[in-house]
Order: sequence, then C-alpha cells, then structure tokens
Amino acid sequence: MTVSGGTASHGRASGRARSADGVLDLDLRMPAELGGDGQGTNPEQLFAAGFAACFHGALSLVARQAALDAAAIFVEATVAFGRDPGDGGYLLRVDLVVKWPGIDPEIAAPLLSKADSLCPYARMAWQGTPTTITLAS
Repeated sequence: MTVSGGTASHGRASGRARSADGVLDLDLRMPAELGGDGQGTNPEQLFAAGFAACFHGALSLVARQAALDAAAIFVEATVAFGRDPGDGGYLLRVDLVVKWPGIDPEIAAPLLSKADSLCPYARMAWQGTPTTITLAS
C-alpha cells in the first residue's frame, strides 16, 4: 500500500491509499469524531476490516476443526483512535464482537480463545509486532 498526502499534505486528512496492484484505491479522510469531514475511509476502518477478516478466518478454521459449521459466524471489529493517558501519545483500541447464532457459549469460549492465539492481528495486538522503518533514497 502506498499513501500520499493529498491536498492537505496529510495522508490521514486528505490522502489517497493505493495497493501496488491497483485493486484497492481509495480516498482517506479523518473521521468526523476527530474533526474530519468523514467523507472517506479512515485508517481505523481499514485496520478494523483486516482484523475482523483475520479473526474470522482463524475462528472459522478452529470451528471446522471442531466439526462445527462456520458459515454463520460474523465478526464485527471496532477500532478507536485515542490518547494514551500514560504518555499523551496515541493508541488504538480494538473491540471484537463475534456473532455465532446457535452456538453454546461453553463450546464457543475455548474456540474463541484458540482463534485469538492463532490470529496474527490478535497476536500483534497483545504481543506487538516487529517493525522496520527505512528512508528510501
């Protein structure tokens, strides 16, 4: 993905995100809750989509391994952007809600836990992730 700054020279406020293959090509805007116009996708929505898709995949896998029907599983992800009260920096908060009609909560609980341990997004959220930052010449 490549993000450029748009008219405000600020990728979050008026940028454009484009995948290398061009399949994903969209305008980025700050959400209205952060003072933006809310007229485009924001990074939190993109992260929420990736997180929900990844967790859905992990949960579907463990459900099938337990001989359960995964077709009815829905995963809703909410990602909120806010301040870290400890140092004043920025934090993301992720809330996942799994809707799985007809599943007994006692059967679902260990599967949710196993999916949490398998999902790379969830692992990143509680373990961190190695990151490199390089200035291209």
